[in-house]
Amino acid sequence: MKDIMLVCCAGMSTSLLVVKMEKAAEKRGLDVKIFAVSEIEASNHFDNISVLLLGPQVRYLKKKLSAELESKGVPVEVINSIHYGTMNGDAVLDAAIALTE
Repeated sequence: MKDIMLVCCAGMSTSLLVVKMEKAAEKRGLDVKIFAVSEIEASNHFDNISVLLLGPQVRYLKKKLSAELESKGVPVEVINSIHYGTMNGDAVLDAAIALTE
């Protein structure tokens, strides 16, 4: 199972995207856990994730979080702005899976 964590300022806008990603994963029969948290809560989950995706509004956290997660082998990437803005769960799920392979 892959655990995909999305991070944004408050965890609210990414929560909408999580629903879309879960539907995409269900259609494909993928065994994934997808959840969203605020930037303040993110570090509480570092031991239990396969990939961390950042909402475009918190892209400034990428360097810091990448350094923190490097030793754990957890990739950190900013969600494509267009995919985020259109809530394209399929595309964001594809990106998350590609980062873990």
